[in-house]
Amino acid sequence: MGLLAKLFKALNSDASPWQLAYGFALGMAMGLTPFLGLHSLILIFSVLFFRVNISSFLIAWTVFSVIAIPASYGFSELGESILLSSNLEPLWTGFYGTFIGQLTQFYHTTTLGSLLVSIILFPVVLLLSKKLIEQYRERFMKWVNQWRIVQILKGSKFFQIYQAIKD
Repeated sequence: MGLLAKLFKALNSDASPWQLAYGFALGMAMGLTPFLGLHSLILIFSVLFFRVNISSFLIAWTVFSVIAIPASYGFSELGESILLSSNLEPLWTGFYGTFIGQLTQFYHTTTLGSLLVSIILFPVVLLLSKKLIEQYRERFMKWVNQWRIVQILKGSKFFQIYQAIKD
């Protein structure tokens, strides 16, 4: 519940929509792919290095981890078809002969398939989540703030104390 509260706080804050959107997109990639592998380290490093909203990352990671369970068979089939493609055989043979190639664990069909799907979905999730965040802030947040009860609560001494403490 605390994580959801932090997400709504971030949605209602002055945080950039891009920070939240990148959190959702990176969380999607982390959730759809298996946890162990070089790609996971790169994703976690990206979240920690760049200004990404951690709450949106963790929520997307959780949601897409649940989605990945039934989708893993499809990921495995996609990865297997790519690995068994005769046109790509020299590429895979050369790649797996390198240290980095072994760290990527692309020889696992589920890892390769899910990472490919994540790369394809990344710009879609990024732009869609940014648009949804902007729509939320433009329509829903303004609508709620117009409620008389919200205006009374924001004008109270308790809310002013809360605002001073939360920062």
